[in-house]
Amino acid sequence: MKRSAKLSEAGSGNELPGRPVSASRTEMIELVLPQDANLLGNILGGRVMHFIDIAGAIAAQRHCHRQVVTASVDHLDFLNPVRLGELIVLEAQVNRAFHTSVEVGVEVFSENPSKGERKHTTTAFLTFVALDETGSPCPVPPVILKTQEERRRYREAGERRKARLGVRARRKK
Repeated sequence: MKRSAKLSEAGSGNELPGRPVSASRTEMIELVLPQDANLLGNILGGRVMHFIDIAGAIAAQRHCHRQVVTASVDHLDFLNPVRLGELIVLEAQVNRAFHTSVEVGVEVFSENPSKGERKHTTTAFLTFVALDETGSPCPVPPVILKTQEERRRYREAGERRKARLGVRARRKK
């Protein structure tokens, strides 16, 4: 276990005890009501984004045991609609911890409560920054990886971070 925790914070000097991915896992379920829907009877995209941000923040707070703020959201593609009267199911977990930030993955599903059928709607990746009592960024605990799936998500989070930092560097030019 210790090896995995060090792996997630290699070279960071972070002395905080690691936390397993399972400690951050969050499931959020909402019933899509008329005020959530557009004229076609589908949930509004902005409402989905709102739920993604909430589920992601809960997962990040569970991992960091601190207040967090949203620093970035990768692009969103809506693959399937969530219809009026269906459930929107969001599953969030921390994929990787960096120095003062964590990447959280949020998978979104529609669920027909009568049939129990689920359809994948979207996947989002968000970066949250942990804040100390003064509102300044502070170190976050490393992630303890226990499964092959967690290792894959960890590795891919590193690749996404590298791409995000590249985009940010190009914008500053």
